Amino acid sequence: MSAHESHHHPTAHSHGHGHGPAAPVSRHLRKVIAAVLIPFAAAVAVGLVVLWPGGAPPHKPSGVGFDQPTESARVVKVAEVNCADVHAEQQPQPPSPTGQPPAKGADKGKPCQQTTIEVTTGEHKGRTFQTVVTPDALRHYTTGQEVVVAYSPKAPKELQYSVSDVDRSLPMWLLAAIFAFAVVIVGRLRGVLALVALAASFVVLTLFILPAILQGSNPLVVAVVGGSAIMLIALYLCHGLTARTSVAVLGTLASLLLIGLLGSVFIGWALLTGNTDDTTGLVHGLYPDIEIRGLLLAGIIIGSLGVLDDVTVTQTAAVWELKEADPSAGWRKLYGAAMRIGRDHIASVVNTLVLAYAGAALPLLLLFSIAQSSVGTVASSEVVAEEIVRTLVGSIGLVAAVPLTTLLAALVVSADRKEQTVPASGDTGAGRGAGAGATVGAGAGVSGGVPTSPTGGRPGRRGGRGKRRKQG
Repeated sequence: MSAHESHHHPTAHSHGHGHGPAAPVSRHLRKVIAAVLIPFAAAVAVGLVVLWPGGAPPHKPSGVGFDQPTESARVVKVAEVNCADVHAEQQPQPPSPTGQPPAKGADKGKPCQQTTIEVTTGEHKGRTFQTVVTPDALRHYTTGQEVVVAYSPKAPKELQYSVSDVDRSLPMWLLAAIFAFAVVIVGRLRGVLALVALAASFVVLTLFILPAILQGSNPLVVAVVGGSAIMLIALYLCHGLTARTSVAVLGTLASLLLIGLLGSVFIGWALLTGNTDDTTGLVHGLYPDIEIRGLLLAGIIIGSLGVLDDVTVTQTAAVWELKEADPSAGWRKLYGAAMRIGRDHIASVVNTLVLAYAGAALPLLLLFSIAQSSVGTVASSEVVAEEIVRTLVGSIGLVAAVPLTTLLAALVVSADRKEQTVPASGDTGAGRGAGAGATVGAGAGVSGGVPTSPTGGRPGRRGGRGKRRKQG
């Protein structure tokens, strides 16, 4: 009787913690996980030190696109003038898709806007210049509006400044504040940690990944090292230094390696150069040492990292909770149950990733509707094929992350629970029970081999009462 009851004490104690945080893993399993993750984390740290750029390399401004000095300015006056008086002509309108000519007279006769703009920062602070806005322009200005102006030092004095954009700092900062407020209100401490991890990811991206690529380092190596650093910081900071998080890290790492392999193979096989827009061409012109094809692959890896974290953490948590709900379940049962959850996750996450890329490349998708050639021809053109490869490679990595992470989590949590339960029962019956008996014998004695004094420990008494209730 006493041995039977003492064998049930640790079970009752373990069940008492089943509704809280996951029980700590065994020492042996911690060593196994550490043997894998510590070398990986050390390699990431070494990679950061070796590839650390120390800032973006200097270059001579070309005065093209984003590579122009900019200053802040303000619209001080807006006046309506006759377009002919300021030699302003409207842009010709393209024919409509139905083949009909554009409607005439819609903007004809409307006055132009002659805008006076004052530079408010820089060495030419206080200088004013004028620009003319035609009626058909997409952007019009109002008095007092903040704008951004580009400076061309080699141009004539009256043409050195031109409006390049509007100042939208206020709405952007306000939107960021609303986002942070919502995350903290809903997520509480986890939300705060998520914002800290987001800031850390931004630091790694701006201080390491981008400058290192500009310095001429291999973009793929930089993306793997930087992405791994972001993954380690974000996951452990948000979810804690636990075995559950470590399994999610391993699943994310395996999926990233698969994405890198598939991306490298299909970018080379499809003969994609990565130089498909003016921005990429400008970057390559300013920094000829940059490997543009590697830059494309690096973008695929970094773009998939955030969604991968979501998938691996969710699947790992599902396996852990299933094991807590059914401690007797083996790894096969856990894997099957968690995969039923994962299949629903796959459907939603893949759709999310595809729509995210589609939204970013929406102008490219218009080619499918306006091209005179077949859909297959358009899809195989480099500008569209690049987006297709980016989307499908990332989606394959996400799909593979579900079974990989689920299997790894099921094996780990099953091995850990076996190692915890079996030795604990034996120790309780032989060692711990004897120890409790000896201690109680010195104090209040033992009744039927079961401690009757508080010295025997609270878990033992809870287990004994639970057993008596069952028998009664």
